[in-house]
Amino acid sequence: MTDTIIFGADWCGDCRRAKLVFDRAGAPYRYVDLVADPAAAEVAKDISGRSNIPVILYSDGSHQVEPSNADMARKIGELGLGAAPAPGRPAPGSAPVPGPEPEPEPEPGPEA
Repeated sequence: MTDTIIFGADWCGDCRRAKLVFDRAGAPYRYVDLVADPAAAEVAKDISGRSNIPVILYSDGSHQVEPSNADMARKIGELGLGAAPAPGRPAPGSAPVPGPEPEPEPEPGPEA
């Protein structure tokens, strides 16, 4: 079980983005779908004081409302929630690391 809770809705682009940041970081969370559980919307509002989503509640008692990718990545790192990114894959919220250019395919030559 995880102590991080993301309150959101599938129709919300920022909520889908938050889940993606956590998934890519390998950071565990529990997702509370406010459409499936409308009463949880009041819980999220009590936490944040606002009706905006997503609301992310962390194990240290802090929360974020509509955070940027960088803010989520910073908090994930601060709490040590994420797994190390796979080799060649940037950490969430960081700029992609350019890789080597792929080798061009050889031109087909005359058949012998």
